[in-house]
Amino acid sequence: MNVEEIRAYCIDKKGVTESFPFDDDTLVFKVLDKIFLLISLERQPLRINVKCDPEKAIELRESYSDNILPGYHMNKLHWNTVIINQELSNTLIKKFIDDSYHLVLKSLPKAKQLRL
Repeated sequence: MNVEEIRAYCIDKKGVTESFPFDDDTLVFKVLDKIFLLISLERQPLRINVKCDPEKAIELRESYSDNILPGYHMNKLHWNTVIINQELSNTLIKKFIDDSYHLVLKSLPKAKQLRL
């Protein structure tokens, strides 16, 4: 996947907004004002930060040690950095994005969840 494909996939989800709150390089996607994905527009190879269940995060890092790392500049217990290259399928990358979106959505108060 490239940055445009990731952007389109994220922005198509309900309640998602995008912004550059930190700098001109880091594109941030939020669901109802809570971050679920960050992507560096300048860093190569392309990489994204996604939220992950802590136990699953460790398992993924062990299974894909060259492509999934503890979240860069994030809480390493809950976030993974995924290096986007030919070794990970688009389906797997989309699953990581979906999991992150749903984890964040699930953590929001019920009143906010119902707005979607």
